[in-house]
Amino acid sequence: MTENQKHGLELSIDSSSQRPLKIGKTTDELFHGDEEEAETMNPKPGIQRYLVAVEYIGTRFYGSQQQPNCRTVVGALEEAFQKFIGQPVSVFCSSRTDAGVHALSNVCHVDVERISKRKPGEVLPPHEPGVVHKAVNHFLQKHEGDVTVVDVRSVPNDFHARYKAQERTYFYRLVSGPEALSSFEKDRAWHVPETLNIGAMQEACKVLVGHHDFSSFRAAGCQANSPIRTLDELNVCEVASTPYFPTSMERKQRQGKEESEIEVPCSETCEVGFGIRRRHRCFVVTARARSFLYHQVRLMVGVLKAVGSGDLTVGDVGRILEAKNVSSARPMAPACGLYLGHVKYDLPPAPH
Repeated sequence: MTENQKHGLELSIDSSSQRPLKIGKTTDELFHGDEEEAETMNPKPGIQRYLVAVEYIGTRFYGSQQQPNCRTVVGALEEAFQKFIGQPVSVFCSSRTDAGVHALSNVCHVDVERISKRKPGEVLPPHEPGVVHKAVNHFLQKHEGDVTVVDVRSVPNDFHARYKAQERTYFYRLVSGPEALSSFEKDRAWHVPETLNIGAMQEACKVLVGHHDFSSFRAAGCQANSPIRTLDELNVCEVASTPYFPTSMERKQRQGKEESEIEVPCSETCEVGFGIRRRHRCFVVTARARSFLYHQVRLMVGVLKAVGSGDLTVGDVGRILEAKNVSSARPMAPACGLYLGHVKYDLPPAPH
């Protein structure tokens, strides 16, 4: 099976458009097939494989994976690498995300052969990871600047970014409040006008954590052989709205307090002056597992939101899980609030 065959569901894209698809067309955990051993060919001697962690704004791309006539994360990275080393490369992602889904840290691997520009054909020692980091970012930032390399590591030639991943962590941001969504939050969070009951949402999370048949949280088109997954973590917490600029009173209240003692500011019950926006409440859902089904995170968040707004009870969540039918779940959360947060590997300590 080739790499392209393993990539799973391809998106339906209107190539005549130069903007990402609307949220209703987006997906999240597109590497939804069962994990299996990679069939990677060992590069020839002189080629160095690098593990590259990148962050990006998902609404600026038609997803992470290469597609014809569309701007993608992999396409932007391959273009930057080619400008750096002077020859084409192939970039393989650990986790595939679609338009609207962001990444704080998605991980890729790429094979690079360093050829002398003065003596074509002469193979030189591989670049140090720090050189690759700075050079690729240089070319990325010269253009749109919406994807950034955050880390680079040299790895063995059989190390595969997708198949060596031990777990993946996703974050989902919801902002709650009747006021219009801030321009700074546009396409960065799901705006929920209703007040959310975080206690009920936390109880609902406990129902879903563990080893289950997640057929009710598996969208049509999922290519995984089995709906059985182990959800290692699912929780929700309230955080300060982003961007957050503390008032003089809040700064005074923070003085002399430990970080854990500082209450999350919320202007729902506070007086605000003219021209000062009343802040939303902000909630973050964290989901962690080795792998996820197609749309699993967004479907779970949709149910948690329904519990928080009172449309569902905690008991309903258990019944939805047991139904093993995606039609039992609430409409899934939009892509704009989803972030791939971290991909974990068993890596030796980085050399100093």
